[in-house]
Amino acid sequence: MSRVRGRVTSRDGTPIAYERYGDGPPLVLVSGALGTSGSERPLGLLLARRFSVLAYDRRGRGGSGDTGPYAVEREVEDLAAVVAEAGAGAALHGTGTGGALALAAVAAGLTVGHVSVYEPPYSAEAAQRWSRVAELLGRGRRSAAVALFLTDSAGPAELRPGLTDLAHTLAYDLAVLGDGTVPERRLAGVHARVLVVDGGASPAGTRRAARAATAALPRARHRTLTGQTPEVAPHVLAPVLTEFFCEDREAVEAA
Repeated sequence: MSRVRGRVTSRDGTPIAYERYGDGPPLVLVSGALGTSGSERPLGLLLARRFSVLAYDRRGRGGSGDTGPYAVEREVEDLAAVVAEAGAGAALHGTGTGGALALAAVAAGLTVGHVSVYEPPYSAEAAQRWSRVAELLGRGRRSAAVALFLTDSAGPAELRPGLTDLAHTLAYDLAVLGDGTVPERRLAGVHARVLVVDGGASPAGTRRAARAATAALPRARHRTLTGQTPEVAPHVLAPVLTEFFCEDREAVEAA
C-alpha cells in the first residue's frame, strides 16, 4: 500500500509532518507518549482497508517542528490543521495521552465526525508518575526520564534507539493531562459520539479511568478488550474501531 508524506502548517507557523495511506472516509490517528506517525503505522495500515488514514508526528517529534513556548492550545491547533488536511467529517482515534489530546481538541470546538480513545491515562497515580518523569527532565536526565516512564507504564522495557530524542515531549503529554484527574467539565463539552476502549488485562486504575471518562462524556460507550494491556494489539483493536466508525457513519448518512 502506497504512503503519501506531507506537511501542514499549524496556526503559529509550526510545520507538522504526516503520512497518509488507504482510501475511504478520513481518519486521523493521534499518538500517545513517545509515539510518532511511524509507531501508528501497524494500526493505521489495518484501518486503511476501509479508511483514508492520516497519522502525524505531534509537535516536537519526527518530522514536525517545535516552536516554543509549548502550550496545549498549540497542540490543539496542530490537530485542527491535520484534520483540515484529512478532509471534512474526519474521525479521530487517540491512544493514551493522544486520546486525551483528541478529547481536549473536540471540547475546544474542533469539528469531527466521531472519536475513539484507547486508555486515556486519567488518574492520580498517573499524575504522580508523570511528575517524577518531569523532575528528571528538569534535571536534564532524558534517558532516565524515558526509562522511568516506560517501566512505570508497561513494566520493564528496552530503551529503543531514538526514544531519548523524544524525551522532552513527555512534558507536553504531562501538560495535556493537567492534574491527572478526569476532566469532567471539559469532557461534558464533547458532543461527538465517542468510543472509550480499555484492555481487560490493564491495571485496575487504568480501567477505572476509562469508565469514569465514559460516564463524563455525553454520547459515549465503553468497551473492554479481553486480554489486552496498554500495549494493545493492532489486529485486535482495528476491527473494533472499524465497526464503530462505519456504524456511526452509516447512522449519520441515514439521518
